[in-house]
Amino acid sequence: YAASAQAITPPTQPITTFAPTPNSLETVAFSDTAEAGLLHRAYRILATGDHDYHGQRVRAMHHIEQAAKLLGLDLSGDLKDHEKQVLSDDRLREASGYISKVLNSAVVKDQKRVTKHLTQALDEINGALKTH
Repeated sequence: YAASAQAITPPTQPITTFAPTPNSLETVAFSDTAEAGLLHRAYRILATGDHDYHGQRVRAMHHIEQAAKLLGLDLSGDLKDHEKQVLSDDRLREASGYISKVLNSAVVKDQKRVTKHLTQALDEINGALKTH
C-alpha cells in the first residue's frame, strides 16, 4: 500500500463570516406574521361554526385564545355568523390545517406553552369531527 502526502495550503482568499450588528436583524411582531394570519383565520372559522360539537369547538377556541395571548395576538372582532353543519365540518378541517402550520412553527421555535395549547386545540377539533 502506498501512501500519498499532499501539502495543505492556506486559502488564497480570506474567509469572511457574517457577524450581525445590533441593527442588522429586524424583530417582527408575531401579529405581523403569516402564522398570526393563519391562527386568526382558524379562530374565526371555529367562532362562526355550528354549535353542535359537544363543547369541543369552544374548548378548541379557548386553547387558541391562550396561545394567541402568549404570542401577543388580538383575536377580537365581529364573529356573529354561524354556518350549516356540513359546511361547518369542512371549515373545522380547514381550521385544523391552519393550526397545524402554526403549531409546526411553534415547535421549531421551541415555544412549549404555545405548542401545548395548539396541540390541545387540534385534539378538540378532531374530537368534534368524530361526533359527526
